[in-house]
Amino acid sequence: MKRIATDPVLAPPSHARWQAQLTLGFVSDRDTTRLMERTHRGPLRVQKPLYPEGGQVCHAIVVHPPGGVVGGDELRIDASVGQNAGALLTTPGAAKWYKANGHISRQDVHLQAGDSATLEWLPQETIFFDAAHVRLDTAIELGTDATYIGTEILCFGRTASGESFDSGMVEQKTSIRRDGKLLWFEQGMLAAGSAAMTSPLGLAGNTVCATLIAVGKPLAASMMATLREADVSDGAFGVTQMKSVIVARYLGHSSQTARRLMMHTWQRLRPALTGREAVVPRIWNT
Repeated sequence: MKRIATDPVLAPPSHARWQAQLTLGFVSDRDTTRLMERTHRGPLRVQKPLYPEGGQVCHAIVVHPPGGVVGGDELRIDASVGQNAGALLTTPGAAKWYKANGHISRQDVHLQAGDSATLEWLPQETIFFDAAHVRLDTAIELGTDATYIGTEILCFGRTASGESFDSGMVEQKTSIRRDGKLLWFEQGMLAAGSAAMTSPLGLAGNTVCATLIAVGKPLAASMMATLREADVSDGAFGVTQMKSVIVARYLGHSSQTARRLMMHTWQRLRPALTGREAVVPRIWNT
């Protein structure tokens, strides 16, 4: 099979703020998922494909070498998983969004999964520093019988360092389509100091929120009951099923609790939706 691309470096950005882009393409080749396209511009890349669970699922760690995003930076990630292929994308650590300095930072994630493919988007925490202004846009496109599991953990302010999210704004939009038909859409805007930060309809005064969204075959009532039995010592946690979409949410003050609950849910959902046991990426333990 012809190799499409191997990590070429495109032209650098023309100004001090980064406009980084990463494009990945995964293809099933004789029951092995291969990373056949890997192009980047600016500081976004995948170092090498990993196979901790055999050839059917390729793990890729998306690396942002600067370690943080400043005002005006723009990141774009495009990943395509071909028919019958499987890919798990994650990150090596928390994403940090710094003070806006009068400029809006953006992240656009566009993921595609072909017919009967499996796609998992499991980045680690996202931390919004005080005075950050961020726009996050995630679009998922699924083919027939494709399975998707995605998580996010959002932390408002560096509470461990005594910093709160007193100024700034986070805007977010997420859409999921199967065969062009919209299955899920949500958007929101959280401005520091606004009613949404304290209202029971918003963050209710909490500093951490986490969401897992999965799309696949409907789960049995017994499995839903198992997911809802997670131990929550801090905050609130719930799981809902709407036809082929399963949504789990956490709201509280602990990123560690959020991470544990998202992992707990993923580890139980994955076998039910994909027939594969959950193999935790080694980078999560470093």
